[in-house]
Amino acid sequence: MNAYLTSLRSIVLREALRFVQQRERFVAALVRPLVWLLVFAAGFRAALGLSIIPPYQTYITYETYIVPGLCGMILLFNGMQSSLSLVYDREMGSMKLLLTSPLPRGWLLFCKLVGSTMISILQVCVFLGIAAAFGITMPGWGYVTVLPSLLLVGLMLGALGLLLSSLIKQLENFAGVMNFVIFPMFFMSSALYPLWKMAESSELLHDICALNPFTHAVELIRFALYVEFNAPAFGWTCLSLAVFTGGALVGYDPARTRMGRR
Repeated sequence: MNAYLTSLRSIVLREALRFVQQRERFVAALVRPLVWLLVFAAGFRAALGLSIIPPYQTYITYETYIVPGLCGMILLFNGMQSSLSLVYDREMGSMKLLLTSPLPRGWLLFCKLVGSTMISILQVCVFLGIAAAFGITMPGWGYVTVLPSLLLVGLMLGALGLLLSSLIKQLENFAGVMNFVIFPMFFMSSALYPLWKMAESSELLHDICALNPFTHAVELIRFALYVEFNAPAFGWTCLSLAVFTGGALVGYDPARTRMGRR
């Protein structure tokens, strides 16, 4: 058990030190959602004309509505950024050294997930603090009840990044793949506009968004910020986590890697 805890502490600390040394990564992670929150939100609010947003029985401004989606954006981008570092580590050889440890490969990948997720949650907390400084606040207890949801969503999106990194062999190809994953997942979700609003323009788009795992992740965060529990969103997020984690374990299986080389 001590070996497991030591590996967890070491990998999480390594991720934290890498994050501290890359301050521009922290700034970039905050600039994107803040631009959406403080600049684009005004135009979207005028276009959508939203003040009371079903199914929430309370007055919600558009800025307040998109805060959970922007929290999800931070988790999504950081999960992909963490998987990018995995591809880099694999090319440099440090990933191979890590995976030759006598500990189970699944545990090592889980430690990597926990490390990146903790950094993501820190970034989300800073973002929520900045949003509150601009007067965009959530219920007080929501900042506490949202933490488990952020952890679950961060693990799910980090597992997706792990799965992608296991399929991509060259660092140069990763940026293009990220664009084909991040932007469709983000824009075809309920992060920026409600699903019922999408149904008014296209039923097909509504159905695609409803099947998007990121939609359920955002809804889980959104309800948690209002001190509510969304059971369907929780179930779909857990299912996505299991599928992505299983795929990542298969992708990093040494037997599969040897067969691919042959």
